[in-house]
Amino acid sequence: MSSHGLDSTTVLVLNGPNLNLLGEREPEIYGSDTLADVENLCRIACNAEGLTLDFRQTNSEGTLVDWVQEGRRGIAGLVINAAGYTHTSVALRDAMSAVTVPSVEVHISDIHAREEFRHFSYLTDVTDHQVIGRGIAGYVEAIRWLVTRRHR
Repeated sequence: MSSHGLDSTTVLVLNGPNLNLLGEREPEIYGSDTLADVENLCRIACNAEGLTLDFRQTNSEGTLVDWVQEGRRGIAGLVINAAGYTHTSVALRDAMSAVTVPSVEVHISDIHAREEFRHFSYLTDVTDHQVIGRGIAGYVEAIRWLVTRRHR
């Protein structure tokens, strides 16, 4: 497994299934911004704090679990938008429970105001902070929260 050059100045931002379709899929819920727009916002936020961004997206649950394990220690922090796996993946929850760096769960939409099955998250009790329903700006909010943890 490659380390992708992860170190103590790295913020690892992980995105789950269908987020590659951001801007196309259900724009009335998720908006018209693309995943590239999200990555750009995250890069700007990290650069402003002297941090390095490692931004990834996968539709594969196993790959997402591998990436969480890779970033579980030794980095500045981990931001995860697990998308649909939020509500279904015990394997991802178990991987997140091994994370020793500050971690933030992000959701673009308000999962608590949507379909009943989206109200429950397997990640909430194994992440340090949640940013829900703030659109793509929620990613920047998550990075800023991580920065406050570094200065404590």
